[in-house]
Amino acid sequence: MNNTKNTTLLNKCASAAAHFGQLSDRTADKLLFCCGLLLAASELYKQIFLYVVINGGHYDWWFFPFQLCSLPMYLCLLIPFLKDRKVRVSLCTFMQDYGLLGGIAALMVPDGFSNIHWTLTLHGYLWHLLLIVIGCFLGLSGRTDTSRMGFVRTIPVFLSSCFVATLINLLAPGHGRADMFYISPYYPNTQLLFHSLSLRLGILPGNLLYIGAVCLGGYLVHQLFRWLLHKLSCSM
Repeated sequence: MNNTKNTTLLNKCASAAAHFGQLSDRTADKLLFCCGLLLAASELYKQIFLYVVINGGHYDWWFFPFQLCSLPMYLCLLIPFLKDRKVRVSLCTFMQDYGLLGGIAALMVPDGFSNIHWTLTLHGYLWHLLLIVIGCFLGLSGRTDTSRMGFVRTIPVFLSSCFVATLINLLAPGHGRADMFYISPYYPNTQLLFHSLSLRLGILPGNLLYIGAVCLGGYLVHQLFRWLLHKLSCSM
């Protein structure tokens, strides 16, 4: 029974890969750009709703849109205009690895968006489902680099994003209200296991362990796609 289910799943993945792989770069770029516009429009609604309805005209930097799960919004709008193929592939690989990781992790632990207002809860679920769709589309369409070096090239993107997140955390008004990437230097990491580690080891070691864990998670997703595409190529 399990073998039959696995075979059926592989067949569906093979069918999706064949269909997505036939799309032209121009069509794929349009799809990504439309996803970026959809994410941007929904984020604009979220920001206005929070500012006007929830916070009564005060901006809450906790919700500033620069989390790991926010990056696909910017990248989907940017990638269609990039001419350098290596940069495009690296950014697509980043969305495959980290965007998919972020989408799955947020849906598994939806506390960050499930207790504010029902429209924002809906926004959160749809947002992270779309991240999963984008990651799977990019991986199955062959627009990412699933080699080990392909993952290595995503690390500077991730670390530079962590650097920008840290700057926002340091410079945003409210003395620590912003918690981009959940690596605020002002208080212990708020994410599950890492909160306990930060309390024991200190804020900086806890944040560094968290960054390392996210990087490892991205690598595992990368290896999963590497394995899946290998299986699909062998079955064709």
